[in-house]
Amino acid sequence: MASLFPLLEAAEPETGQTPEGVKPYREIKWDDVRQRPVWRAGNPVWATGADAVKSWAVMALYTARRSKDLFSAGYGCSLPSLAGRPFSAAVRQSEAVRMVRECLTVNPYITDVRQVSVALNGSEVTLSCTVSTIFGEVAVQSGLPVF
Repeated sequence: MASLFPLLEAAEPETGQTPEGVKPYREIKWDDVRQRPVWRAGNPVWATGADAVKSWAVMALYTARRSKDLFSAGYGCSLPSLAGRPFSAAVRQSEAVRMVRECLTVNPYITDVRQVSVALNGSEVTLSCTVSTIFGEVAVQSGLPVF
């Protein structure tokens, strides 16, 4: 069968890294340091299991909700909507934590989001949280230029 993207190689077949009865999950690997997808020899590097869910989580947090028709209405984070609102610092902090949880829990592979820490510093949001997935726990940390 011809590929829609003939210059990209097909990913390797999935291995048995998923719990019994759960559909395998894969996503393009995300580089936490450079804040971009990982490419090797002109092809994307694929992650599976908990690493794939972590990559998805970071990309969802970087995408403003309802900003592009390409994504569903539930995909992305609503943090940019806090810009210019006359909320107190405590309300902004509480809303930011709620928005991060709301963003991540739409993924069926994520079972819980805990220890959410959000710091609003000017035009940047620094966040960290622990994400429980059906594959195990992962730590998500990011600095988002959203405002």
